[in-house]
Amino acid sequence: MTLMSPLRKMPSQRLVLLAAGGSAALLAAALIFQALGYAPCHLCLLQRWPHVAAVAIGLVIWGLRLPMVTALLGAAATATTAVLGLYHSLVERHLIEGPSTCTSGGIGQQSVDDLMAQIQGAPLVQCDAISWQMLGLTMANLNAIFSIGLCGLWITAWLRAR
Repeated sequence: MTLMSPLRKMPSQRLVLLAAGGSAALLAAALIFQALGYAPCHLCLLQRWPHVAAVAIGLVIWGLRLPMVTALLGAAATATTAVLGLYHSLVERHLIEGPSTCTSGGIGQQSVDDLMAQIQGAPLVQCDAISWQMLGLTMANLNAIFSIGLCGLWITAWLRAR
């Protein structure tokens, strides 16, 4: 028996609930980390909204018995958060520049007054700073990985119902 064996026989409605539940679990994990003192940055917060949408989509599909083509909306939501997670991962690793509202910049030729204004206007949590990682994977990395898997569940639910 492989890891995917139980999914092979699972009806599309249950796959939708599993995918929505996966997004709910990722949201819960993010909130637990926040409660433990890991404040989210701007990009972290942006990654949460598509999960909220995926949970809502899943509950509406399940509750109203909507056609499974609507599962593609859940796939789009989880694909969106996966892309945001990949983008955040690249920003964290300093491979690309992040948004100026969320990353630290160089001081260049700034005056003391400009530098003080930049310091005072800087967000408390920088998007390009890794606050936690496990085995080299950051929270943004894990969100991207799990979200790609959840996107696959949404697509499988849609395909199974066809």
